[in-house]
Amino acid sequence: MATERKKRGLEIGHMLRGFFNFRQGRASYKVIERRIEDGARIDGIHLCQLVAAMLIASIGLNLDSVEAIIGAMLICPLMGSVLAISHSIATGDRRALREALVGLFAQMAVCLVTSTLYFALSPVSHRTSELLINSTPTIWDLLIALIGGFAGALGYSRREEPSTLIAGVAVATALMPPLCATGYGIAMHELTLALMALYEFGLNVIFIAFGAEIVLVLLGVPTECDLNGDGVVTDEERAMAASRGRQLRDRLVVGSLLFAIPCLFVSASVVRQTLAENGSVFEVHDLYETELTTLELSVVAPQVEGYRIGTETSYNRDTQQLEEHIVATVVSREELSDARKKQIQELIKLHVPDLEQVTFELPKDTQVVTPSTPEAPATQATTAVPSTPATQAAIAVPSTPVTQAATAAPAAA
Repeated sequence: MATERKKRGLEIGHMLRGFFNFRQGRASYKVIERRIEDGARIDGIHLCQLVAAMLIASIGLNLDSVEAIIGAMLICPLMGSVLAISHSIATGDRRALREALVGLFAQMAVCLVTSTLYFALSPVSHRTSELLINSTPTIWDLLIALIGGFAGALGYSRREEPSTLIAGVAVATALMPPLCATGYGIAMHELTLALMALYEFGLNVIFIAFGAEIVLVLLGVPTECDLNGDGVVTDEERAMAASRGRQLRDRLVVGSLLFAIPCLFVSASVVRQTLAENGSVFEVHDLYETELTTLELSVVAPQVEGYRIGTETSYNRDTQQLEEHIVATVVSREELSDARKKQIQELIKLHVPDLEQVTFELPKDTQVVTPSTPEAPATQATTAVPSTPATQAAIAVPSTPVTQAATAAPAAA
């Protein structure tokens, strides 16, 4: 029985190792190296593609167009340089690492010049939601970059061409938009936004390289042992190459962890702000203390049947901007006196100091509007339901304010 259980455990272990065997279906090391070198090569076509992607991404951020941003990420060729950095660290090739870093910085310079010029010339200069998203580095961006780099390296290491998988990784990891946001910050002289966006780009680059490094190490990519380039590898060179590879990998791990520290603080700030604005997932945040106000109204004015408050959006033709106003509505069984309405209005303003208007409603849709500011003129009486006595009184005396007309209505009846 024990032998049978041991045999079954070995079979399960073998099956699991088969599921997570990265080397199954792997391309040769030479093919992997060639693919990565081709992706990192910078020529005229590469730079034209980079500028085109940068312009599309800048327009997308400027107009808040997610479709344009996704298209730019599919065109963007920056991923090749990042994977070249990972491969050079995995093989311990310092010369290749220097070339990959120089290529990456050169492309960054082209991207920043392109996006800065675009935003400096663009007539649309306001911040969009996409600009803010791509200048707020969080722990979730870090995780996406790490997993995306892992998937990208897996795609490059397969026998099949990795075009489809690399396209998905490019969209997920979003290398291009933070550089565009940096250009916007430079053009608009917003240093904080520019630095935050540049930090998010650096975070993406480092953790994409980290994720790809994990795959290359698991695949057992051989180190570059011919250190002097004479074509002969000695034992001393082999030992030095192994030591150099470990040193580069250790620096990558330590540098990545240190670089991620500011991201943790930004993530904590974003979480606190989200909870403060929206409450927890299982709780509706009572921003205007509606529950407490409703209980107080039931004591002060028993005639009140309902109370609601919220914001209304209107367009100001003078300023040509959208404006938000806080408006409260009180529903009562019967018409309230002016003194009682003033009392209710003052009670609501204790909880909502920025209140701008209180609307009083009767069950039969007869409405009375009372501005929250005393000096604002009352709305003139309007016709609502001809059969209602209060409405008939309002029609008979058009020059009387609506609150007075509605109060006099029972006497007229």
